[in-house]
Amino acid sequence: MGEDLERLKQRLPLLEYLQQHDWTGRPVGTGSEFVGLCPLHEETHPSFYVNPHKNLFYCHGCGRGGDLIRFLELSRHLSFRSSIAYLREQLAPSAQLLEHTASFYQLQLSRHPEAVHYLLQRGLREPAVIEELGIGYAPGGTLRSHLSDLGYSLDLLLETGLIGSQGQDAFCRRVIFPCRQNHRVVNLYGRSIGTAFPHRLLPRSKGGLFAWESLRHYSHVILVEGLFDLALLWQEGFRNTTCAIGTHLTPLQWDQLCDSPDRRVDIVFDQDENQAGQQAARALIKRLYRAGLTARIVRLPDGQDPNSFFLAGASRDDFIRWLEEAESP
Repeated sequence: MGEDLERLKQRLPLLEYLQQHDWTGRPVGTGSEFVGLCPLHEETHPSFYVNPHKNLFYCHGCGRGGDLIRFLELSRHLSFRSSIAYLREQLAPSAQLLEHTASFYQLQLSRHPEAVHYLLQRGLREPAVIEELGIGYAPGGTLRSHLSDLGYSLDLLLETGLIGSQGQDAFCRRVIFPCRQNHRVVNLYGRSIGTAFPHRLLPRSKGGLFAWESLRHYSHVILVEGLFDLALLWQEGFRNTTCAIGTHLTPLQWDQLCDSPDRRVDIVFDQDENQAGQQAARALIKRLYRAGLTARIVRLPDGQDPNSFFLAGASRDDFIRWLEEAESP
């Protein structure tokens, strides 16, 4: 484990990571160190030192220091395990490939009436929301040649799961949501518009909470199960909505949800007949309370989720009333 960690940190030197994230440092002394403003706290006098040879940092202002893993823990409010997972995602050779794939699918959406019609059926009609979420469409049959023209090998396409063993597009006839983490695509979620199994993700981490970078500053967060639930709530103006893509939170998603002790979380999971969504909500609310957060369960009408709630004719004000009636444990 120790040797693997060292190799991981060597692949992305601390100074290079900081510079990629807009940190500016000037050489000091013999040039063996760099100094600049500390990214971990507000300051006007540079006191943050980076030693690229040792791959370490230290801030004389806040007294914190360590290696790249420690910096990720402090700057992104991640656990040790989540910091390592984040770093591995950053270094994955398929990162740029997923960006190109998401962009390709996004271009296909308006070219295929069946995909646009499906979005309208699901109640998603605002072009600005569709564009902001990066929603695309996989018509099938064209992805492999497009990515090959960009220089990607078939082996890499097979390894990432974008192409099946028979050479077919794994997301064929699916509406695509790119899952981003720190503004980089780490996975793709595909929702079938035909008879295939409804949900599909690539065989890799689903990343953090959906669109977390855009809403982590909210003191009140709405957590839903599905991405169409999120899309409809965004369309109605509830931009503090995020999604774990399912009811199970990964360690990274848990860390994100709990990164502010003053946050209130309203859980709006599906009102299934089998009560699976509500059982998951009750289990999650207990965990959140033990972690010191305020959490409530929003119970929509039987059989509904946020997507179907608005499709049935409910308004923004209707949803606000259900929020006001949310239950605490």
